[in-house]
Amino acid sequence: SPIMEELATFHDYAFMTMLLISSLVLYALLSTLTTKLTNTNITDAQEMETIWTILPAIILILIALPSLRILYLTDEINDPSFTIKSIGHQWYWTYEYTDYGGLIFNSYMLPPLFLNPGDLRLLEVDNRVVLPIEAPVRMMITSQDVLHSWAIPTLGLKTDAVPGRLNQTVFTA
Repeated sequence: SPIMEELATFHDYAFMTMLLISSLVLYALLSTLTTKLTNTNITDAQEMETIWTILPAIILILIALPSLRILYLTDEINDPSFTIKSIGHQWYWTYEYTDYGGLIFNSYMLPPLFLNPGDLRLLEVDNRVVLPIEAPVRMMITSQDVLHSWAIPTLGLKTDAVPGRLNQTVFTA
C-alpha cells in the first residue's frame, strides 16, 4: 500500500541518519583514544558548544517532520468506496459489509489439524475478508469483550479493537 511504502522509506531514512551519527561518534571516540592531545589550553569553546547544541536539534527536526507527515497520512480519510465493520470476539472476528445489504459472517481460526502444507499456523481462517484492489476501504473496528489488535502488516495497518469504542482506519490495497 502507499502508506507501507512511506513507512519503509522513512525507516531507511531514519536508519541512515542513525548510521551517520553513530559513525561520527565512533570516529570521534577512536580519534580521541588514539591521538595525543597537545593543545590542552583551550578555555573558550563557545563555537563548538553552539554547534553540538544546535546540530542535534536540527537532526531531531529533520527526523520528526517526515514522521509527522506519515502519521497524518495514516489518519487521512478519503471518500471510501465502502465500509467494513470488524468486531473482535474472544476467539474469532465478525465482519459486516454494511454497504452491501448487511452481509455478515464470522471468521474462525483453523485448528492445526485442518491446516494444509504451506498454511500459517494461528493465521489461517475459515472465512477470509475479501477486499478490492486500488479502492479506498474504511474499516470500523471494535470489540465485543476483550482488547484485540486488527492488523495487516503488509499494508502497514494496525488498529486496536477496544470494547465500547469504535476505531476506524482507511486503506488502499
